[in-house]
Amino acid sequence: MRTGHGGPVVVDTGVIGARLMPHGQLLASGYDTLVEGRPVIISFITVAELRFGALRAGWGSSRRQRLETHLRSAQVAWPDQSLVDTYAQLRTWCSLRGHGLGHKEHEADRWIAATAIYLGVPLIAHDAIFAKVEDLDLLTRL
Repeated sequence: MRTGHGGPVVVDTGVIGARLMPHGQLLASGYDTLVEGRPVIISFITVAELRFGALRAGWGSSRRQRLETHLRSAQVAWPDQSLVDTYAQLRTWCSLRGHGLGHKEHEADRWIAATAIYLGVPLIAHDAIFAKVEDLDLLTRL
């Protein structure tokens, strides 16, 4: 397992969001060495997932402000034509090979994986759905 020394990384929703949850601190700290000293990139879909979770859970204004501060600490990758093309190629690859990432419930995960593939940077995630995806450099503690 490589440790975090080098260039940028895409960080999955579960890892970036863990720091915001009292019960997620152990998970978040387990990834500190992979993230430390590296520019963090998150997918636009991670922003949407985290904001949705906060609204659905009824977070108060101070906790939502903490979320927004946390989000501003990362660079957000917004979709453009090239990212959309990478997503389409990844979805096709997953569908043709029967990879679980191709299933409907993994729509957000596909965008996150496509972002890392498109940018050519590792993905830090604590989710086995990203394992064995062509052209995806996965860094995980699983």
